[in-house]
Amino acid sequence: MTKLQACLFDLDGVIVDTAVYHYKAWKRLANELRFDFSEQQNEQLKGISRMDSLELILGWGGVTISEAEKLDLATRKNNWYVEMITQMKPEEILPGVREFLTILKGAGYKTALGSASKNSGIILEKVGLADLFDAVIDGNSVTASKPDPEVFLKGAEALGVAPEACVVFEDAIAGVEAAKAGRMKVVGIGVPEVLKEADIVIPGLHVMSLEKLAALNRS
Repeated sequence: MTKLQACLFDLDGVIVDTAVYHYKAWKRLANELRFDFSEQQNEQLKGISRMDSLELILGWGGVTISEAEKLDLATRKNNWYVEMITQMKPEEILPGVREFLTILKGAGYKTALGSASKNSGIILEKVGLADLFDAVIDGNSVTASKPDPEVFLKGAEALGVAPEACVVFEDAIAGVEAAKAGRMKVVGIGVPEVLKEADIVIPGLHVMSLEKLAALNRS
């Protein structure tokens, strides 16, 4: 059995909750295109790339445009989003995150971020967590969206750890599927009814411990 050596974390919904900022920016874009965008629809965008998200939104709105126009819209949305996240503060870190990351570092585990967001670095700097990650793999360094395992496989590679020695922390179904496709253990952040494929499911990192990590190693 391969001993767990590294922990890979999704960003949104695991480390911080930027879903509200994505929602506001996408809603503004939809409204400018003369249709509405709901919070329920926003939930369906969890863990997928900006361009894939845009394709879904345009489909919901019945909007057909050129590839050049899509790039322009995606850029506008991202500019609005970045304006909001550059105001983020350390208080926006989800409960238990800093404490668990600190415990992991003290216990010798390697850590990486694996997110579809192209703004992960900005967010980690703004909330003061950048120094607790050994590697950041985000939308700037991958081409395939989750459930493709590329982001997590690149994270394992950056840490110099075999995929089988990694555990992923994810709140999205696509992210759990990506981790499983990459032959990694998965801790789901959310509810078991949704994240059925995860090895264990917890409500947040505030209840995670080295003991639970060790139990994963034995499973």
